[in-house]
Amino acid sequence: MKILLTHSPEALANYYGERALKRLRAVGNVVLNENQISLEGEALIAAAADCDLIVSYRQSPGPAAVFERLPKLVAFLRCAVDIRNVDVAAASRAGVLVTQASAGFVPAVSELVVGFLVDLSRGISSAAAEYHGRGVPPARTGRELRASTLGIIGYGAIGRELARVARALGMRVLVNDPYVKDVERVSFDELLAQSDYVVPLAAATEETENLMNDAAFARMKPGAFFINVSRGNLVDEAALVRALDSGRIAGCALDVGRAPDQMPTPAIAARPDVIATPHTAGLTLPAIEHQSLETVAQAAQIAHGRVPKGAVNAEHWKRKP
Repeated sequence: MKILLTHSPEALANYYGERALKRLRAVGNVVLNENQISLEGEALIAAAADCDLIVSYRQSPGPAAVFERLPKLVAFLRCAVDIRNVDVAAASRAGVLVTQASAGFVPAVSELVVGFLVDLSRGISSAAAEYHGRGVPPARTGRELRASTLGIIGYGAIGRELARVARALGMRVLVNDPYVKDVERVSFDELLAQSDYVVPLAAATEETENLMNDAAFARMKPGAFFINVSRGNLVDEAALVRALDSGRIAGCALDVGRAPDQMPTPAIAARPDVIATPHTAGLTLPAIEHQSLETVAQAAQIAHGRVPKGAVNAEHWKRKP
């Protein structure tokens, strides 16, 4: 079995790892991407011309042409949870199996949010920046997390873990999610009005596009902080800038945005009232290996003609190895 890994060398090191690569090579003949960018478009189709499987980095889309022009392709394995840029309908028409990885980054993302909470509250990054510039920052009174209110929008796996940790720190937690029934919930407006920290963790859909807009920021508690580690699609960035400029919110922390590869937008990240990291909330070894090793297990199952965990269109899988 011939397997194409679309990760660039940098992505391979950071988002797949040697241990998973070694195990994938035990499943089949692995073809690596030697380019400095992840494969997509015509380059992806050419590289996968004689391959049975594609193990795809998140920056390698799976458009209809991939499934229509690669008659030997058996399956398209996404080494990520997000498959929005994979044309699953086209894959199904072609009889190609599509899989996704499960979320192994829940602890990592939750921990980064806690780091943001502390940093925003105590001015750690701004003080360090002043010291690095050979200045001496003024002593500023900080906030304690204990007895503060955290508002979580979207109560999936990350939301639940974050709520658990926040409560352990003595925080009051408010939850808004119309689709969960096993937790006490508040309205969107109530959450915004009462929270000292607002963290949207909802999935990026048409329904949640620009969820945080001018109206939402205007309803936030004056002096509250905003943190986004989910998807840039949830935020109207012009509205965020207006909320910061007006002083309505005290600052924000971003791990995602609308720049390429879901990175924070550089012009916003450069602001002194913003803390930003380059989409690294889930970039820890346990989180990365969870997903990469899952694709190895999926490839092994597929090699034996079995439907693996994570298959999203098993009923349409016709091209068997």
